[in-house]
Amino acid sequence: MPEQRRRFSPQFKAEAVQMVVETGKSIAEVARDLGIHDGTLGNWVNAYRRQHPEPDQPLSPVERARVTELEDENRRLRMENEFLKKAAAFFARTHP
Repeated sequence: MPEQRRRFSPQFKAEAVQMVVETGKSIAEVARDLGIHDGTLGNWVNAYRRQHPEPDQPLSPVERARVTELEDENRRLRMENEFLKKAAAFFARTHP
């Protein structure tokens, strides 16, 4: 006779995932402690990590300076582009 599928409350799932995420214990270890299949807990942990991606690492000072430099260049190029559009429109009107 096939084994009956067990149901787990959302709170149980959340606490099990929290044990893996916050303690650094392996999925297999936590699953063994809780008496559940490690594949089940692995699915819960993967779903949690998809919904709560870890924040990106902060930029280093060199990277931050480069971003600032690129933003300044982007701003300058946009202004030049706007000027060129206006100049082209002006010359199109004045010289048929």
